[in-house]
Amino acid sequence: MKASQIEIHDLIRDRSSSRNYDPDRPISVEKIERLLEAARWAPSAGNGQPWRYIVFDRRNEDALAQARACLNPDNQVWANRAPVLLLAVAKTLRASGKINATALHDLGLANENILLQAVSMGLHCRPMAGFDHEGARKKFGIPHGFDPVVMVAVGYPGRIEDLAVDVQSKEMAVRTRREINNIGFFGAWEMKDPTHRESV
Repeated sequence: MKASQIEIHDLIRDRSSSRNYDPDRPISVEKIERLLEAARWAPSAGNGQPWRYIVFDRRNEDALAQARACLNPDNQVWANRAPVLLLAVAKTLRASGKINATALHDLGLANENILLQAVSMGLHCRPMAGFDHEGARKKFGIPHGFDPVVMVAVGYPGRIEDLAVDVQSKEMAVRTRREINNIGFFGAWEMKDPTHRESV
């Protein structure tokens, strides 16, 4: 893991999208509810709160198996070890019937709240776009005006040596990010901040 060159909050620095889960350690209902409570308090345009979550855990093994079956094979290799999957759904239509242009943005804010709350609770948490979106819609009865966006694996950290070799190498890879001057511009598009010093 590459440390941030600028001081940021520990929860942000320590968050990573891990593929490493303990399949034998369940997550309590209380902790799942705490994750959803974190999502509930995310900001949203007009306080529309366009996020919905379908929870899959061992209280309904059949539904959990169906959710796992929706995942792309590459994700199933490691995500089937996670005891909980959350299907994050965006309400894409407003009450007026018009498209909610900020629905995905707002769902992303709620998802980040879940990820940071998970870190604070000692949990691993990884969102995945690699799943059968339309299959999930049909299997789980998601109505018109709501779109399944990401599946989120949640669980306690497991033993990295229990993962497939290629997954282990991904887990141990150095995390990288673009430099600030490549994402934040000064006064106009791609204008560099003259006071910013590149990280070394």
